[in-house]
Amino acid sequence: MKPMAQMAMVMNLDKCIGCHTCSVTCKQAWTNRSGVEYVWFNNVETRPGEGYPRGYEDQTRWRGGWTLNRRGRLRLRGGGRWRKLATIFSNPKLPRLDDYYEPWTYDYADLTTAPLQQHTPVARPRSLISGKPTKITWSANWDDDLGGAPEHGHRDPMRKGLEDRVKFEFEQTFMFYLPRICEHCLNPSCAASCPSGAIYKRSEDGIVLVDQDRCRGWRMCVSGCPYKKVYFNHRTGKAEKCTFCFPRIETGMPTICAETCVGRLRYIGLVLYDADRVLEAAATPDDTDLYDAQRSILLDPNDPEVVRAAEREGIPRDWIDAAQRSPVYSLINTYRVALPLHPEYRTMPMVWYIPPLSPVVDIVRDTGHDAEDHGNLFAAIEALRIPVDYLARLFTAGDPAPVTAVLRRLAAMRSYLRDINLGREPKESIAARVGMTGEQLYDMYRLLALAKYEERYVIPAAHAEQAHGLEQLATGCSLDYDGGPGMGGAGPETTGESGPFGESSGGASPIAVENLRMLHARQTADTVAAPVDKGNRVNLLNWDGKGRPDGLFTPRPGSAGNGKGRPA
Repeated sequence: MKPMAQMAMVMNLDKCIGCHTCSVTCKQAWTNRSGVEYVWFNNVETRPGEGYPRGYEDQTRWRGGWTLNRRGRLRLRGGGRWRKLATIFSNPKLPRLDDYYEPWTYDYADLTTAPLQQHTPVARPRSLISGKPTKITWSANWDDDLGGAPEHGHRDPMRKGLEDRVKFEFEQTFMFYLPRICEHCLNPSCAASCPSGAIYKRSEDGIVLVDQDRCRGWRMCVSGCPYKKVYFNHRTGKAEKCTFCFPRIETGMPTICAETCVGRLRYIGLVLYDADRVLEAAATPDDTDLYDAQRSILLDPNDPEVVRAAEREGIPRDWIDAAQRSPVYSLINTYRVALPLHPEYRTMPMVWYIPPLSPVVDIVRDTGHDAEDHGNLFAAIEALRIPVDYLARLFTAGDPAPVTAVLRRLAAMRSYLRDINLGREPKESIAARVGMTGEQLYDMYRLLALAKYEERYVIPAAHAEQAHGLEQLATGCSLDYDGGPGMGGAGPETTGESGPFGESSGGASPIAVENLRMLHARQTADTVAAPVDKGNRVNLLNWDGKGRPDGLFTPRPGSAGNGKGRPA
């Protein structure tokens, strides 16, 4: 047993209202730069729907993630070293810009400079890629609230085979919101796919990052990620992805998306897992057993043997304490209501979801029955096969039994707490029917409905003695070993060139998440597509507070301004 720490997230889909606040704040914090206008580290999809990019779940087309070979061993679905070498200069498995969307702005100046005319002037859309006029035909949120379902809904890969039950007629359809970020997998296929070894998984907290110095822009990581959460910056020629807001995590703060979530549906915590069993779990023969296999490698942080092993591996005591208080572990293994997204990709994702119960409750209420009665709810869950089968394809590789079990626990919690809220004696039989106690149902209710900030986010701060590791540890793929399925990858101890694509060129340095010169050029641009340094505007975002930038303060008498403090 080799315990390792992993930062993880759980999202309660029953509480997501689709407001996209998480997407906007993430965009402002991480991708408000030239070259990544189309990039959304966090996006909220309406399901059923194509998702973003379009049809990313169709792995017969994109060939992302892992699969098993004839001997039952893991291999990249997109091929190994030789296939990547043969397609290194022409990768055929990349989403096109149309699969994302062509970012645009508007000719706002036309609204104020247009001559007097009979009709109101219009600010026409203009491409942020070419700078030319464009037509808006798609976006990251085109399917919002099933808005594009009549025309595009049939392309949802998860709907295939369920067409007779997942319909888009007004009276027969259903929808829910699915927020998505990088899964920060235990076995990331993006890291294994990278020929340059630029993507690495930090061993101290499991966050997957891109080393911008090593990245050569081969874009194999984009193909290898089955969730399509690695993006290509066409300005810098580098790959970029969700960083799990690691500068905030290191100081004990939650991610931007979690901090600003209106529905308070996100939970962040530390879990301990057995690194020695990642290969075994990821290579589970039956796809439907992968959910239980992944749960089994998460270690009980209250087990004295696990605690001793974690201390031997150098995990700080306060991190172990945080793992013992982790809401993520409680939701995954104690209450067993959280499920991984597409475990069949075999990447061991660490962003889990509580499936929505609301469609079931709505159906019961609409039939005129008591929607909070446990008998009615349990019967409805068994009968309402449309959402359960669809949810099973998302979270349990098509097996409806675990999804049904989760929905039954959530329904039992509602019924049990209803008796308490009405002053009636709670029925222990309700809890017993779902394999729980009344106390567990009440504790789960408090965590899901009443948890305060410090209970939803249990994040231990980084230690000063870990500073060197935070900057340089690059463990690559969890399955990267001699003879293993990983693509390799140079750690910080490697010297010299270890391959034809420069795997170890440059040292392992902290990820550069913000290019200040590019940001300044973008914010002082003459055009929307080709930023030009104007040098005559004040950029408060890059001003360090020193000196007196021109235009910020009223010039002193007899002074033309010293220009100090102007961002370079």
